Amino acid sequence: MARGLLLGLLTCVLVLALGGVVGVAAVVLHDWWWGLALAAAGTLALGWALRPGWSTRLPYAVGWVVPLGFAMVPRPEGDYLVAGDLKGYLLIAVGMVLIVLTTATLPLGRRTPPVPDTDSGDAR
Repeated sequence: MARGLLLGLLTCVLVLALGGVVGVAAVVLHDWWWGLALAAAGTLALGWALRPGWSTRLPYAVGWVVPLGFAMVPRPEGDYLVAGDLKGYLLIAVGMVLIVLTTATLPLGRRTPPVPDTDSGDAR
């Protein structure tokens, strides 16, 4: 059991780091049209390819969105890494689509199956 927990934790950390690397690359490259297309395609393809789950797709999305959040904070020079133009809004939209994809496909908790109704409803 400890081995499975350690493997799950290692997977979570590695996927979180992968999301961070892809997110930083997306922020850096989004200013060029080909960079934005590559960032959107790579981000969403990798997000879709990962198995839905709490230790795979969710850490990837969190790792991707964190660099985007830091890039949206004003720098000391007064400018932003993600500008308020069409390319910047499209990059933000990619992040929002990734978050929706991630949260919509999270597995639900274990549910007990419903108890079948043995009463047929006929009062004979």
